[in-house]
Amino acid sequence: MHVAVVGAGYVGLVTGACLAHLGNSVICVDNNPAKIEGLQRGRLPIYEPGLEELVREETAAGRLYFTTDLGLGIRTSEVVFIAVGTPALPSGEPDLRYMEAVAQEIGQHLDERYRVIVNKSTVPIGSGDWVRMLIVDGAAEVAKQRLSSREVGRDPEARSLTLELSPWTPQFDVVSNPEFLREGSAIQDTFYPDRIVIGSNSPRAIEIMRQLYEPILSRQQGLGGDPVPLLVTDLASAEMIKYAANAFLATKISFINEMANICERTGADITQVAEGIGLDKRIGRAFLNAGIGWGGSCFPKDLAALIQTAADYGYEAKLLRATVEVNREQRQRLVEKLQQALKVLKGKTIGLLGLTFKPHTDDLRDAPSLTLIEQLHRLGAKVKAYDPIVSASGMREGLAHVVVETDVFRLAQDCDALVLVTEWPEFLSLDYRRIAELMRRPLLIDGRNCLDREAVRQAGITLMGVGW
Repeated sequence: MHVAVVGAGYVGLVTGACLAHLGNSVICVDNNPAKIEGLQRGRLPIYEPGLEELVREETAAGRLYFTTDLGLGIRTSEVVFIAVGTPALPSGEPDLRYMEAVAQEIGQHLDERYRVIVNKSTVPIGSGDWVRMLIVDGAAEVAKQRLSSREVGRDPEARSLTLELSPWTPQFDVVSNPEFLREGSAIQDTFYPDRIVIGSNSPRAIEIMRQLYEPILSRQQGLGGDPVPLLVTDLASAEMIKYAANAFLATKISFINEMANICERTGADITQVAEGIGLDKRIGRAFLNAGIGWGGSCFPKDLAALIQTAADYGYEAKLLRATVEVNREQRQRLVEKLQQALKVLKGKTIGLLGLTFKPHTDDLRDAPSLTLIEQLHRLGAKVKAYDPIVSASGMREGLAHVVVETDVFRLAQDCDALVLVTEWPEFLSLDYRRIAELMRRPLLIDGRNCLDREAVRQAGITLMGVGW
């Protein structure tokens, strides 16, 4: 199948490369010439495990192409994915400018052939109908311009063109196909998803999407495993599923952090509590790890959008507001732990183990580390950090008040405390005896409750966690 993916960012690149791997001809379109040139040379604008190799493999095989020419992508494709960014505005509403511009331009390039336009971006409920309207408006504008370029009334050809274009409307359907990708495991999530959701009332569009995803649904192409459920819904429900899923997961994390704060005050151990309630099949163990809280681009943006959507319809989403507030306060808890142990932080040196919001990504958007850096700098502490990806990449945007070290031992040198912020696997097996010797004061706060408590303590380090 011939597929176009508009937007060569995180979702677009993963979607395009994986669909190409399944045997489709995929053209990725982006309006950033430097990004496209880099992709054509095999340089990716993001870090995602396995993605660079997959992109190079599919490009070399002739199944994956990159261009800035949206018209080319539309003309050569049966299915067009919209995967542009929808960042949050200060109000919490998503910024839909890029979506609007792309939808209108898609309409300007449509011809008489039928297309399926797939909304892959996370958008507010009701956006499917809005995108359809924009595409129709874009097509109508082109028809209008073509007519106005002729002297209708005097030119016989122009009169013929008028009769031809007046009743014409583009043949397409808009489908919602939300993504459920986790940064750091996006390729795995694409090939082995829990479910595929298709939102549409068009049998023709649903069948085309089913054919596109058939290798994943029936575990072809050597994927193996059990068949994947396909859930077909209306447009609005598919859009809501994405928001509801992220809202629930974020609420689950905030819930366990709330329990952790109570555990600290009562002498209970949150890791044991989480294990106990996680064995309840109605609850499950996933996303019950107490710590510094969630960050990244999806949870904050999607909760803000859902809260705003509820407000637009006259409903106050109190539970979601509480989820956000608990998460915001959870970051402050780690600063309070440092104050508890070190008293005055002014003049102290604090080292952060990890900067990205989660392991296996270079994403710093709304990372808890940035809040810690800001708070510690405000309190007069010197902040150092080491992160396997950030330290190696030279990224420094948003890190003006932190010294980024090149290895964990340079980080530990003369620190009054270390804070584990991101649970990178390499942090689980460090030489903590050597780290203790390098530190001014061997104090470590495990902000993810992921370390072997006994091993760290035997190394001579005072260890503090979250909820125990």
